[in-house]
Amino acid sequence: MIKATKGAPAEPPQGTCIDGGSPLPQGKAKQDLVRSMFDSIAPHYDLVNFLMTFGLDTLWRRRTIKMLQLSPGSVVLDIGCGTGDLARNLRRRGHMPVGIDLSLGMLRAARSGGAPLLQADAAQLPVPARAVDAVVSGFAVRNFADLIGVTNELGRVLRPGGRLALLEVGEPRSRLLRLGHRVWFAHVVPRLGALLSDRAAYRYLPRSVAYLPTFAAFAGLLRDAGFTEVAHHRLSGGIAQCVTATRSGGAGS
Repeated sequence: MIKATKGAPAEPPQGTCIDGGSPLPQGKAKQDLVRSMFDSIAPHYDLVNFLMTFGLDTLWRRRTIKMLQLSPGSVVLDIGCGTGDLARNLRRRGHMPVGIDLSLGMLRAARSGGAPLLQADAAQLPVPARAVDAVVSGFAVRNFADLIGVTNELGRVLRPGGRLALLEVGEPRSRLLRLGHRVWFAHVVPRLGALLSDRAAYRYLPRSVAYLPTFAAFAGLLRDAGFTEVAHHRLSGGIAQCVTATRSGGAGS
């Protein structure tokens, strides 16, 4: 999880396993797996998300947008936009979102409310420097193959003073809630995914939390990319989390 401790790497060590002994992929292999996996689950992605979070994902996205503290008509880049939930919410609030996703299948299944959508790698964004007022992302951080490259790109495309809000899965502090969450996420969600969508994808997704750095490590990456005011927010008792930050201003930033 992204949490307030030190020392976790941005990627799991080689040899960390998924699905009966397969090592977690790195680099290009991870990028290819993520793209094909999301292509396959796109048709039922929204339904499975709703069921596996009991609809809480809708509330988390609203909270994430609120944390951006946007001015009216802001240009917002939605990284890993998936089927367009955040983009639709932003459009309803009078903003100008642009969705970016690696998966063409997700973009084809998207209902973005009229927001433009682009297929691109988040580590190589087809966006000019300092062109957007805010960046938002929902449950995409652990799927990036090059987290350093992505954070650097987010720092590049945001104007000075621009806001960042990255929503991700979390781990509750409460021992009882944490136990129930682990059972649900590691055992029930894969069965639900197998029933409604792609079995292999929903066995992989719970294990993909191993890619998440600690909050201290992730905050360091964001500061290196030109961000300040980096903060960590727990949602619904820690089931989800959001990291927010502000792009620093001034000469040379």
